[in-house]
Amino acid sequence: MSKEQKIILLRIFVSGILLAILAFVNLSGIAKFAAYFCAYLIVGYDVILEAFEGIMAREIFDECFLMTVATIGAFVLAVNFGGEYSEAVAVMLLYQIGEFFQDYAVEKSRDNIVALMDIRPDYANLESESESESGVQKVNPNDVKIGSVIIIKPGEKIPIDGKVLSGDSNIDTSALTGESQPRKISVGDDVVSGCVNLSGILRVKTSCEFANSTVSKILDLVENADSKKSKSERFITRFAKVYTPVVCVAALSVAIMPPLISSQHDFGIWLYRALTFLVISCPCALVISVPLSFFAGIGAASREGILIKGANFLESLSRLKCMIFDKTGTLTRGVFEVTAIHPEILNEDELLHLAAHVERYSLHPVANSLRKAYPNESDSCNVEDFEEITGYGVRAKVNGKIICVGNSKFMQELHVDFHDCKICGKKHNSGSVIHVAIDGEYAGHVIISDVLKPNSHAAIQDLRANGISRIIILTGDSKISAAEFAHELDISEYYAELLPADKVAKLESLMNAETGFAGDGINDAPVLRRADVGIAMGAMGSDAAIESADVVIMDDDPLKISRAVKISRRVMRIVMQNIYFSLGVKILCLIASACGFAGMWLAVFADVGVMVLAVINAIRILL
Repeated sequence: MSKEQKIILLRIFVSGILLAILAFVNLSGIAKFAAYFCAYLIVGYDVILEAFEGIMAREIFDECFLMTVATIGAFVLAVNFGGEYSEAVAVMLLYQIGEFFQDYAVEKSRDNIVALMDIRPDYANLESESESESGVQKVNPNDVKIGSVIIIKPGEKIPIDGKVLSGDSNIDTSALTGESQPRKISVGDDVVSGCVNLSGILRVKTSCEFANSTVSKILDLVENADSKKSKSERFITRFAKVYTPVVCVAALSVAIMPPLISSQHDFGIWLYRALTFLVISCPCALVISVPLSFFAGIGAASREGILIKGANFLESLSRLKCMIFDKTGTLTRGVFEVTAIHPEILNEDELLHLAAHVERYSLHPVANSLRKAYPNESDSCNVEDFEEITGYGVRAKVNGKIICVGNSKFMQELHVDFHDCKICGKKHNSGSVIHVAIDGEYAGHVIISDVLKPNSHAAIQDLRANGISRIIILTGDSKISAAEFAHELDISEYYAELLPADKVAKLESLMNAETGFAGDGINDAPVLRRADVGIAMGAMGSDAAIESADVVIMDDDPLKISRAVKISRRVMRIVMQNIYFSLGVKILCLIASACGFAGMWLAVFADVGVMVLAVINAIRILL
């Protein structure tokens, strides 16, 4: 509980005790007024000040203005018409109790998000590069350059993304992924900032600056998540701006019109009804509970390793009818291995040798698998004129010969008479087919296979169980590989051999309802931006994909997508419950107030009571 909340709670307690004592003390005249007004000021002075500041800023019609007018009006009625001062104090007291519950609920809903702020590292242990200086220096993470070596001791946060040079350890990734099980890492593994080193000492070579590290990007996403309002929030904002002046005019009409029209000029009764009308009309429940519901939803998702960049995306998630997946790295692990080599004019070792050398400078997962299968690069081969052609493959000159390595589209583009794996006379192996051509002559192909992620099948089933019946795969992989994975996942609709531009065009042709797209690569960035909801895999995904996406799954688990949909739909159910309940109760109480059937106590329930119930309902999202 914050210091401000403790002060408010103390004021509520003191004012409540004073109000209870005054109920048993026989006071009259100015002494009675002074005692009750003192209790009123103790609990409500800040509301009066905010109302005055709103008037000075020409932003008059808010809940502070309504509460101030209604309660001060109640004091005026008590002085002139013999009413009870206790009503005015009680209205302000209960209003502040409701505000306290609201603040406490907001603080609780922020806990999961604020916990993420704790992943911000305070320092980095920089290993000195200078011969004149040795040892480790504690520096600001912002001062660490790309390629520097940092030391991470047990219990310390990993300050910057990088690759482990030496050391073995377990790291706690729960702050990023929601996964409680520590992850084992060793030499050669990539580590991301925000995780905590649990055991051994690690030497890590940084792969980016702190500003571009995972922890910085996550903190930026979280800090700006509430800046993007949903349609429901924008509606409530517009509604409140129109609603508040209307009810003020209506309350004024209740106070003036009936006494003027009636032969009995009982201004006191109608003024009391008008003040009651004002208290009831305060739109606190709507203005507070709807944004709070979305904020709680973002907090609940972040607790499970799902970062949603704004309330508008949370609302869009709840309406998803179609889910489109990239295959590699999204539904599959993206860890490729060479499983077969089918040469035409060379032997297997020579074919793999050429393919690995040409892919030496590529960052594509396929290139990594070829290099891993043929790790010996310290030979006499001279590789020059390297060129990577997005969506096709790579080309380079090896010992004077032009070697092209890529997919079937690349071979067609080069007019090479290549052979599909199914009909080349060799045993067929499932996976991606990587063709190799030497000086325009087909040399054979290499089969590289991927495997499904453990939860991919469960993710598809869970999405279907949540009413997302249309599930599609878009991939740049071969038709054979796409068909096999689609069959394994029980997905009937898939489109293969797509370039990045083809993916966007295909997505647009498929979008006849609210459509989501999940991907992880640089080539997925345009599709992620074009989809109604773009979902990026955050652990292994590219920076471009994460920046383009609306939702980031921090541990790359596709099952979290259906979990995000469930959270969003629960949020929207609670939002609609609060809207209907708040408006329904207020309309009934406003009618009762205008007709004289509702006093100030009912007004308190219609305002503060409804607000507290709506806030409690919103908090359920975090449970």
